[in-house]
Amino acid sequence: MIDASSRPRLAQKARLRFDRKTSRYMLLYPERGLVLNSTAADVIERCTGERTVSSIVDELAQKYDQQTPDAVEREVMEFLQAMADRGLVQAAP
Repeated sequence: MIDASSRPRLAQKARLRFDRKTSRYMLLYPERGLVLNSTAADVIERCTGERTVSSIVDELAQKYDQQTPDAVEREVMEFLQAMADRGLVQAAP
């Protein structure tokens, strides 16, 4: 379960890669891949196991200032939980 104090990081099986052909980020994992939009890539790039979800939300709320901080937090939490449910993101120990 991901919460505001979690320090998310990519699971060992997942890799974030930039595809030069399509100029998009992809989250690669065994025999599959997800094409990420720029916002999702911004979230995943910050999942290093060093930042808390709360600090990631704060950074993105500043970057996407047209969104309310509550909306950014809700979307980030939903996205990270969906990635955790797929086994692609986990809380750092």
